[in-house]
Amino acid sequence: MSSACAALIDDLVSANHILFVEGVVDGFGHVSVRHDRRDDHFLLACGVAPATVTAEDIVEVDYDGVVHDDAGRRSYLERYIHSEIYKARPDVMAVVHSHSPAIIPFGVTRATLRPVCHMSGFLGLSTPVFEIRDTAGEDNDMLVKNAALGKALAASLGPHQFALMRGHGSVTVAHSLKLAVARAIWAEMNARLQSEAMRVAALAGHAGDADGGVRYLTAGEAKGSMAINETVVDRPWDFWKSRAKAALAGMTRI
Repeated sequence: MSSACAALIDDLVSANHILFVEGVVDGFGHVSVRHDRRDDHFLLACGVAPATVTAEDIVEVDYDGVVHDDAGRRSYLERYIHSEIYKARPDVMAVVHSHSPAIIPFGVTRATLRPVCHMSGFLGLSTPVFEIRDTAGEDNDMLVKNAALGKALAASLGPHQFALMRGHGSVTVAHSLKLAVARAIWAEMNARLQSEAMRVAALAGHAGDADGGVRYLTAGEAKGSMAINETVVDRPWDFWKSRAKAALAGMTRI
């Protein structure tokens, strides 16, 4: 069991459940949060499916990716996504990595993921794409399973709040756990809406227009909506938490 505050651990458990029920993660994907009592550790589940995570599954990991657990349990191979982002970004308090399905096409095509609604202003005017081949070469398994690859991903993310991972998924960051979860959900929602908007524009014959016939948020709208959404994240969090609890009631780990 981690030495972190029980409330933070409970929130991390809820984050795992919420991301599963909202369709962002399935048997894979993970979410972490900085330790509240140590400035060199973060909290992560020990390598189980997000829907089955309990407080007892939470372990501590340091910024070199080393797992600290009295029971000797391991965590996810891609814990370096988290460790290297925490090292590179002191402002980041939580990280989500997922393979949410609507996101994938934007990492493997020339289409740019951009905000089409007020909940996704954090995407900004463009979304960086991490190309693992630039670091791992042509023959790789697509997994960010060492510090060098994690560092390269953190560099691709840069100052942004979200980055695509070509052929793999995405990474979402925020200055709080609740906000990181919300952004991961809103990014998946935006990808679905943007794909539909692009399809409608094409059917209407506007695909060749400026911006492909889609009216994206302006820089000012993206910035303004991002700021206001950060002040109300407790409302959707409470709703998502309640829905996840109801959906997973009685579920047991296989």
